[in-house]
Amino acid sequence: MIIAVDGPTASGKGTIAKALAAHFGLPHLDTGLLYRAVGRQVFLNGGNPDDPDDALAACSFPDSLLDDPELRSEASGSLASRSSVHPAVRKALYDRQRAFAMQPGGAVLDGRDIGTVIAPEADAKLFVIASVEARAKRRWLEMQSQGRDVALDAIEEDLRIRDARDSGRKNAPLRAADDAVTLDTSDMDRDQAIAAAIALVEARRA
Repeated sequence: MIIAVDGPTASGKGTIAKALAAHFGLPHLDTGLLYRAVGRQVFLNGGNPDDPDDALAACSFPDSLLDDPELRSEASGSLASRSSVHPAVRKALYDRQRAFAMQPGGAVLDGRDIGTVIAPEADAKLFVIASVEARAKRRWLEMQSQGRDVALDAIEEDLRIRDARDSGRKNAPLRAADDAVTLDTSDMDRDQAIAAAIALVEARRA
């Protein structure tokens, strides 16, 4: 069984995907982390994420970079969004994601183009959304818990910019697959969102 969980930043898709993987006994891949690693590597290389050659060169990042806590920062998220607009970057990471999705037994993947590009044949597809205000508050609380001093309005503005960039890019834009079920988590806490997602996947299996 392949489960695709797509949605914008801070919608709750990562938390939901991990919970689905645990519930159904499947491996999980946060594909956004791969793009964050590319963005982070561009920075470490002293490159420009808006330059396709610099971004492509960063795709050869070492696996150890995936354990870098800095990947969860707002800065790395912004770098990832800028790097991922390049077709060559998306192509370089496609095979890695595709292989994970097609492994024996299935998998859960979350990202922005899982249901539309990486695994269009997924058995269950969720498109997780939430208002910009709700997402900004979640990310702000997360940053505060990590001791990162970031203004709430700055996070909200960054999310709006990233939403526009991710939805408007020519290659693999952020959008719901035609057969995806939309889950709005704006007014849900963590447990409610997870329960709703499990119920939706169970219904799709049935």
